[in-house]
Amino acid sequence: MDNCLFCKIVDKKIPASVVYEDENMLCFKDINPSAPVHLLLIPKTHVDSLAHTQPKHETLLGKMMLKVPQIATDAGLTNGFKTKINTGKGGGQEVFHLHIHILGTPA
Repeated sequence: MDNCLFCKIVDKKIPASVVYEDENMLCFKDINPSAPVHLLLIPKTHVDSLAHTQPKHETLLGKMMLKVPQIATDAGLTNGFKTKINTGKGGGQEVFHLHIHILGTPA
């Protein structure tokens, strides 16, 4: 998507403080954090929101969810963390590229 902020981050057209990256996903620090640790985990493939996922995204979504605890632990969230997925305008989504918020306070 040409105008998608997160796609531009994936394409390295916009800088981000990346904490994890592989062939399927990218995780970076939120520029407007609402917790001491506030990370965003996004798929490299553009998907507008969780409501736009399809059966073909099943493996990707599973990989992302399994990666969240590792990313949280690596960020120092050893006492627990919160995840959040805002979906659609009514759900508080501001950037229309699926993303998982990983939030918490380091131990």
